[in-house]
Amino acid sequence: MAAPNIRNVGIIAHVDHGKTTLVDAIFRQSGMFRDNEHVADRVMDSNDLERERGITILSKVASCSYQGTKINIVDTPGHADFGGEVERVLSMVDGVLLIVDAFEGPMPQTRFVLKKAFDNGLKPIVCINKVDRDNARPTDVYDQTLDLFIDLGCSEEDLFFPHLYTSGAGGFARAEPNGGETDMRLLFEAIVNHVPAPKVQQEGPLRMQVNNLDYSDYLGRMFGGKVIRGRVRVGDRLTRVGETKQDSFNVTKVWTYQGLKLTEVEEVEAGEIAMMSGLDEVIIGDSICDAQFVEPLPRIEVEPSTLTMNFFANSSPMAGKDGGKFLTIHKIRERLEKEEKVSVTLKIDRTAAADTVKVAARGEMQLSVLIETMRREGYELAIARPQVIFKENDMGKRLEPVERLTLEFDDEAMGGVMEELARRKAEIEDMAPLGNGRTKIVASIPTRGLIGFRTVYLTLSRGSGLMGSIFEGYEVFRGDVQSRIQGSLIAKDPGKLTRYAYEGVQERGTFFYPVGTEVYAGMIVGACSRDEDMVVNVTLQKAATNMRSANADATTVLDPHREFSLEQALSWLRDDELLEVTPKQLRFRKKILDHSERRVAERKAAAVS
Repeated sequence: MAAPNIRNVGIIAHVDHGKTTLVDAIFRQSGMFRDNEHVADRVMDSNDLERERGITILSKVASCSYQGTKINIVDTPGHADFGGEVERVLSMVDGVLLIVDAFEGPMPQTRFVLKKAFDNGLKPIVCINKVDRDNARPTDVYDQTLDLFIDLGCSEEDLFFPHLYTSGAGGFARAEPNGGETDMRLLFEAIVNHVPAPKVQQEGPLRMQVNNLDYSDYLGRMFGGKVIRGRVRVGDRLTRVGETKQDSFNVTKVWTYQGLKLTEVEEVEAGEIAMMSGLDEVIIGDSICDAQFVEPLPRIEVEPSTLTMNFFANSSPMAGKDGGKFLTIHKIRERLEKEEKVSVTLKIDRTAAADTVKVAARGEMQLSVLIETMRREGYELAIARPQVIFKENDMGKRLEPVERLTLEFDDEAMGGVMEELARRKAEIEDMAPLGNGRTKIVASIPTRGLIGFRTVYLTLSRGSGLMGSIFEGYEVFRGDVQSRIQGSLIAKDPGKLTRYAYEGVQERGTFFYPVGTEVYAGMIVGACSRDEDMVVNVTLQKAATNMRSANADATTVLDPHREFSLEQALSWLRDDELLEVTPKQLRFRKKILDHSERRVAERKAAAVS
């Protein structure tokens, strides 16, 4: 039996194809905001990091109404590292809006999210977005999208997919690229007519799966998803079925989504997306059933983690000097365990040493977002270089995770990009000119080779390159990838980086910090021009004399120091180095700070190898 006046729709797209802006336009025209209400752009990107990076990280639910039908809209991330979020969203919606950029066309993540939609039996409505841009090519992009549907083996019926030409910024949805419609009415009608009402059982004992988690300081854990059977009321006695155990609880509060806010209600019926409270130990994928009729649903399957990273307490001489509030490994572990509960793809290794928290994740973007969030919350950490998760096959051969990488860039960057791909053990699968002086490359690349690639690629393509990758599977190890070709400049003594020392050392490499920066022994202050580590005295003061010379007042021009983003810093690390992350600073350091102890450890490692 269907719930006729509800439509649950997910919005899926490649990163930066404009879906969050399109959601804004839907909300504005549904009358969700008052005329005099000031609303920030990209209302679904409520997290500071999402606004800064222009990406969606966490899936969110909001609702609007159109001619008596309630539409629950679930926004999902477009970046491959947050694919776990996409997986769980698709399990609580009945149709999807697939957003494709009218210039870029389908990208790797478009393929990933569309395949997942088909796997879940969902019918897409295609929105070819940003058609009002100067370089838009909506007709070509429609043909490419049709090719993608065929490539993914969809049914003949699905080839006649409903499609619209839209602009989130312009606030319109049109039947033809050059149509005259100036509002979103056609999109609302497409959702109501083409997204099926939820296929649910209105009567019977409650059955639902946890697809959404939240936390309130006043109410504790909040959890929910789509009610598949029955209804949930305040005071009901329910049972949670987890991976290994089950426990019963009483529902203390129930909410549904009204606009962007949760509204407290007494009862929620089948087909609606509900949130509830009453139990703290709940994770994504758990089933919630009537206590008298326990019938769990199959758990959500997600793409496997491909990277691990070790988190340590910050043990440097600067620990606690940058305004950090949470410094101990206990606090760091507590925060990461909290993250594990709300993330589908993040997993903590319980067998790691007591002074280490080892975390497995989908990719470096996911890890960098987590680290950036923690530093803003006042955590200080030391983190090691990300490591790929290897496997062995039945023949004893070493296997590694491999990604399908798609690049689009200006032709003049071709030489540098091809050289970088070869260095990172990529295998070119397809190369085609796009016209307008641009080329598209599809390659198979080890996940190891992708660490730090984004930054190098954007430099090579002068910021105009597009890239996307999706996990393909495990293949035989392709050989070592050289992570970097420069050694480290390591501070010899604690103190302040002096101008006199900077002048003397800058010809040996590139500094990472300006004159006057506080340093400590074992801290990495720059990159050496050769592939070897060099201990340098960067706190050296100029000897004072009472002699004057003709050039005493002449000064050497200092080379600019190199700034790092968090992703750049993670990719620059070597295995014997750590990145010290505090609310105010990123510092590189050797794992062993003492120079003599470090030399002994290096000799031992060389003898073993």
